[in-house]
Order: sequence, then C-alpha cells, then structure tokens
Amino acid sequence: DEKLLKRIINEKIPLTVCPLSNLKLCVVKDLKDHNLKKLLDLGVKVTINSDDPAYFGGYANQNYLETAEALGLTSQDLKTLAANSFEASFIDESLKKQWIAKIQGT
Repeated sequence: DEKLLKRIINEKIPLTVCPLSNLKLCVVKDLKDHNLKKLLDLGVKVTINSDDPAYFGGYANQNYLETAEALGLTSQDLKTLAANSFEASFIDESLKKQWIAKIQGT
C-alpha cells in the first residue's frame, strides 16, 4: 500500500524484519526474493532481527549474514541497518548517538 508506505517513511516508523523466519514460514520462496533491500532503498527504517532462533534457524547475526549474501547488501546497507536498530531502540538518546557514530566510523 503506497499510502501506508509513505506514512511509514515520513513518520520514521521502524519495521523489524526477521528474514530467516520469513523464509521458514514461506513468506518468500527464496531469500533473494525478500523485499528488505527495496524497503531500505526507499528509506524505510527497516531492521534485521531474529524470531525464535531455535525454531526458525538463526540468531540476529545469522539473519544478517544470510540476508546480506542473498540480497547483495553493501557495507553501507549493513551500517544503515545497524544504525536503524539503534534508532528504533528504547535506549537513551545520547547512547543512540554514540553507537550510531561508532557504526558510521565518526
């Protein structure tokens, strides 16, 4: 829905995505078909997460690794995803800024 997508982008609403869970639940037939990269390129505050790793096959790091490989994510894409996770978190704003600066190498 284009209207919903615009709202998500404009209001910076984060979307927590669990790619390996999506694969296991047949949301996508192949991880290469996942829309995470498209959402990221559109400016959606998407994050990579894990969903019940013992059942769906992978903790957060495995979700990052397999998704990066399947979608050809760049190092900048991965930095953006990591920064998005801090922006979406409930930690103190000063800590968010510190971690995001560390991710960006500044």
